[in-house]
Amino acid sequence: MLSTLVPVPAVSAPTRLRLPDLLHTTDRAADDVLSGRYDRLLRGLPRDDRWYTRLSGDDEVEVWLISWVPDKSTELHDHGGSLGALTVVSGALRETRWDGELLRKRRLTAGDQAAFPLGWVHDVVHAPAAVSGPTLSVHAYSPPLTAMSYYEVTPQNTLRRNRTELTDAPEG
Repeated sequence: MLSTLVPVPAVSAPTRLRLPDLLHTTDRAADDVLSGRYDRLLRGLPRDDRWYTRLSGDDEVEVWLISWVPDKSTELHDHGGSLGALTVVSGALRETRWDGELLRKRRLTAGDQAAFPLGWVHDVVHAPAAVSGPTLSVHAYSPPLTAMSYYEVTPQNTLRRNRTELTDAPEG
């Protein structure tokens, strides 16, 4: 019996960049924040309210600096068709992510990194830290964000999408 090879279409990634590339990008940008390169952007920003500012971006990747304050949640969300990564610059964050069956939590402190493949659903919040001061993190998305979907966990322990919002910023 002869077998015929059927060509399998290549799965195209949404970007040429990989998660390690985005982790490297956020690490470099975090170093730049710590070295004072972006101090001009930080002047006048509130210390007790949530904010974000774009550090750089093009058609391939965008980099954001985000502040985190107590009692402000991002809600369970994904990043649409974008890959993502973050580096914690100062303070601490708590990430709650959906692993396909249940919610898992982890704490990220200054210097820690996390990467978000396609389909990653998580919530990120400020976590109390031993050191006072703002919690800051650098995030990179590739391609740049265009949409974010928001979710809830149902009583049947499944994930349900509540809404999708078009966006050009790290907050819908």
